[in-house]
Amino acid sequence: MGAEWLDPPVARATAHSRPSGRPDAKSERSAEELAARDTPAARLDARAKVAVTVAFVAVVASFGRLELGRLAPLATFPLALAALGDVPWRPVLIRLALASPLALGVAAFEPFLDRAPAFVVIGVALSRGDVAFLVILGKFTLSLGAALLLVATTRFDDVCQAAGSLGAPRILVAQMSLTYRYCPRGRGRAHASRPCIAVARGAAPEAPRPRLRTAGTLLGQLLVRATARAERVHVAMRCRGFDGRLPVRGVWRLRRADAVFLGAAAILLVAARALDVPGLMGAALSGVLR
Repeated sequence: MGAEWLDPPVARATAHSRPSGRPDAKSERSAEELAARDTPAARLDARAKVAVTVAFVAVVASFGRLELGRLAPLATFPLALAALGDVPWRPVLIRLALASPLALGVAAFEPFLDRAPAFVVIGVALSRGDVAFLVILGKFTLSLGAALLLVATTRFDDVCQAAGSLGAPRILVAQMSLTYRYCPRGRGRAHASRPCIAVARGAAPEAPRPRLRTAGTLLGQLLVRATARAERVHVAMRCRGFDGRLPVRGVWRLRRADAVFLGAAAILLVAARALDVPGLMGAALSGVLR
């Protein structure tokens, strides 16, 4: 009984199916297309990448509000993963910028709540609140950057299955997978492809996205259509034998490259958490200069 319901309604393009005539075509690829490429990072076991990413986020979150320097060595992981996956930085930075208002809203009041002096950097005095502000932004950038790079180097289906095999609740895994498969990625494209309707509703035919005045109508239509589609999908899945568990495609086996990846990540995370690497490097450099 199958897993026919697993096939998404939107065709998944591969890296070689998209024209790359423009110089920046590589940076415009979606996460799906980036993850579909054959790169060293994509060939790693999805369970290893998910486990390391979760551990990385936990270690990043474990540092105190004034431990700014100790976050620096942790940047090695996202940089290495991006290099192994040949991930362009432009789309990652764009997505970080889009999500940054949340982190800025959380950290905005830190400089005003704690004005006690911390240290001086290149003649600029930083207060404890300033340092806490930078720490929150650093944690946000490292954590979200690692998650984005995980999706850019691993198919989302594999991410969900790996999370399930690592003990994540099956309801959460199924919800993540189905939400990703049936998310309204084509709504803006469909709106832009209807020039007559767009003009009648006050949007330019060539506008890739609806204007604010039409967003309410589109969101209402989206809610109604999403509810109806969810009911149809659920009925179809039950007819095909869905019992709440996602079928696993293929068999995953840890290889030597996966073991090396896990070992290197474990050494990095343990060293960054247990040792003050920047402080030790500064002390060693001071001793050499003397």
